[in-house]
Amino acid sequence: QVQLVESGGGLVQPGGSLRLSCAASGSIFSINHMGWYRQAPGKERELVALITIAARPTYADSVKGRFTISRDYAKNTMSLQMNSLKPEDTAVYYCNAVTAGDFGYWGQGTQVTVSS
Repeated sequence: QVQLVESGGGLVQPGGSLRLSCAASGSIFSINHMGWYRQAPGKERELVALITIAARPTYADSVKGRFTISRDYAKNTMSLQMNSLKPEDTAVYYCNAVTAGDFGYWGQGTQVTVSS
């Protein structure tokens, strides 16, 4: 079992920045890749960014150049630095971890609201 806890969401004005963090606990040795997903009201959950066990990142086109995903293996955390935020970035952001056995785990989500 893997437990994931997100933090760092909140309200920010357009053009502002936020940093999300995800703390992993439990069977962390089994985690392969991790990622951030988001779900806006009335929309499906979508991938925002992914980072492999080798620390290679992948980003959705909508966030490339604005968001940066990182992983601290010593602290068992993953972060998402979000810059130049837009109203369309408003969503609940979820941390995801996938184990070597392809089992997925989700955090409880953290709300990000971009509004003036």
